[in-house]
Amino acid sequence: MLLKYDLDLLVKLDQGEDILKDFKAFILRGNVVDLAVGIMIGSAFNTVIMSFVKNILTPLITIPGRVNFSQLYFKLGNSIFRYGAFLNDVISFIIIAAGIFFFVVRPINSLNKKIHRGTDPSLEKKSCPQCLSSIPKLALRCAFCTIELKDTSK
Repeated sequence: MLLKYDLDLLVKLDQGEDILKDFKAFILRGNVVDLAVGIMIGSAFNTVIMSFVKNILTPLITIPGRVNFSQLYFKLGNSIFRYGAFLNDVISFIIIAAGIFFFVVRPINSLNKKIHRGTDPSLEKKSCPQCLSSIPKLALRCAFCTIELKDTSK
């Protein structure tokens, strides 16, 4: 009985080690680490933008009226509605969205256009109708089965 229990324990420990190895492989994959770094940078970026809006931009906007947005509110019954803080958050969102659009989305889109614009037609592939091998699109003869192909470049 004791021997069976020890063998069961060893099997469970071995399975646990496999699970830990799988988890380690999952965590150390590039896209998981990249995602974690992106979230941390995004959080830090959010903090900086919120501070910029609260401490610099909002006071600049309110100089003519001498009112701080974060102090604007109205009461309805016993409830307080702080619409000034909401305006600060909307301004922060717009700045963050614009920053992401202009510094991430647009550069990636232009990079993708440059990559796909310069595609060399001689590198494009097609399948041979006889042997189904992958051959250059401009090929006139299959390199594998040597059948003659129709000229499709016209």
